[in-house]
Amino acid sequence: MKKVLCILLSAVMALSGLSVMAFAEETAADLGIAVGSDLHYNVPSEELETVIEGDDIYWYANRRAALEEESGLIIDEFLAQCAKDDTVEYVLIPGDLADNGKSIQQEHIDVAEKLKKFEEESGKDVFVIPGNHDYGVDCATNLDDFVRIYADFGFDKAIETFEGTASYTADLGDKYRLIALDSCDPTVSTADGMSLKEIMWVCDQADKAYEDGRYPILMMHHNLLDHLPMQRIVSKNFIVRFHYTTATLFADHGIKVVFSGHEHCNDTTSYTTPSGNTIYDFATTSLSMYPIQYTVMQLNDDTISYNAKTITSIDTEALTSTVKGYTEEQLALMNEDFNAYAKGFLKAGVRYRLELSLSMEKMGIAEDAIYYNLVNTAVSGLTDILKMPLYGENSVQELAKEYNIVIPESNYETPWDLATELVAAHYAGEEAFNVDNTEVAILLRTVALILHSDLATVNDEVFISVVNSLLDSMGITSTATQDIRKLAAKIFGGVKPGEYFITLLISPLLYEFAFDGDAVPDNNGEFAGYNSDVTNLDNIMTNISNMFNKLLIYFENAFVVIGRMFGIN
Repeated sequence: MKKVLCILLSAVMALSGLSVMAFAEETAADLGIAVGSDLHYNVPSEELETVIEGDDIYWYANRRAALEEESGLIIDEFLAQCAKDDTVEYVLIPGDLADNGKSIQQEHIDVAEKLKKFEEESGKDVFVIPGNHDYGVDCATNLDDFVRIYADFGFDKAIETFEGTASYTADLGDKYRLIALDSCDPTVSTADGMSLKEIMWVCDQADKAYEDGRYPILMMHHNLLDHLPMQRIVSKNFIVRFHYTTATLFADHGIKVVFSGHEHCNDTTSYTTPSGNTIYDFATTSLSMYPIQYTVMQLNDDTISYNAKTITSIDTEALTSTVKGYTEEQLALMNEDFNAYAKGFLKAGVRYRLELSLSMEKMGIAEDAIYYNLVNTAVSGLTDILKMPLYGENSVQELAKEYNIVIPESNYETPWDLATELVAAHYAGEEAFNVDNTEVAILLRTVALILHSDLATVNDEVFISVVNSLLDSMGITSTATQDIRKLAAKIFGGVKPGEYFITLLISPLLYEFAFDGDAVPDNNGEFAGYNSDVTNLDNIMTNISNMFNKLLIYFENAFVVIGRMFGIN
């Protein structure tokens, strides 16, 4: 009997194994790629220099919060992980390979050497395009230099190119074609430089890909879609001009997947055209900054899946053999969890940059501007409160009580600690700080406190006259402020109109920065492939549903959140 059972079990296991193998063959990816953007490689310094006085750990952090000295070793680890990953067939890099690439050509030479070594040892191909840091007119590195140095990484496999740029197309595997788009303006620091001819060239290349039986994938440095609330306004040089028009053209010509960088955040978002074609823009964070991640994507006809991969360690022995000045405590933290170290570095760098920027001179506001006194008052109050402890004597919590604002308990020490934590969450993607989170409550109520305390020194009529002047300059009737005052009084009672006017404008922006509500997972997800049975009507209905949900979130921000800020509910 035992022998019979053994035979039956063996048969079942064998059949199970065959079925698993068959399933694996059916679902095996047609294409596997890794995307690591904004390498920002720096030639290492001989020794660290102090930048932030008084910081025990991150005293060499910089304004960009980029791990410049460690950048080369991060690239090494990224390439090593791609070499070991059997699901990765190709590596794509959407620009900014070097940090000072325009002026220091050696940075490009060093990166190219690393990529060449990777290709030779792994047998996997690398494809690159330039970013705004990589070449320029009348610079040490021009367009011809860039193409020459990186000749082996896409340009040598080019099917077609666009003259006067570093744009090209190349095949990836048997089913896909890469459209590598040089979106940069070599004469301007960060803005996109794409002409209408280049945009139409992309559309033409997408059509040709389909004619050849291939699906088009687009790689560009600038973002195609918004990855910040109001990105077109607050970060305009990081997203292409006329982005919805351009996205509509690309999507309606059959492009479904776009890889971009530039914004240094992990964020995936989508856009559905009026015709029902959906395009996904994958903004990939900088490899030299927290969260030090890259994206691995698997593509089939029916599904496209993606996962974020994290760099958690580097060769610190190699680091200290090149750069002097690291302390034992810094190295111990790096070796314990390099990603956590990078987060602390980011928070220190962000605070340093913002503290330097929070002045009227740095913001470019002249003394004769109609809103100078108002903004100067707000900025002074903002910087004072950000520096205060959140709890205890002479704290934000104590000051807030004077205005009947409750600051919830938490483990954060200062508003700066909280603000930089939210910035780190934005860079990492999957922002999950909704209205029920303590972080959002503290953030918005601290904003309310700043508005209360700052505007307490500003006469209502002065504030309203400034607002009216601004609205008049934009061609908007000045009676809009009266309507807002009436609405605020009706809903919230007798509170200074200036507070609610500003809050109504900025609270959705702050909230959306902390909470990603676009229904597309940033780091790990799956959506319909190029040849799935999802119809354009399905896409349109999904888009309508997402837009409706976003409107609900906005109104919740504009009313419920404002109410919570002022302790109304």
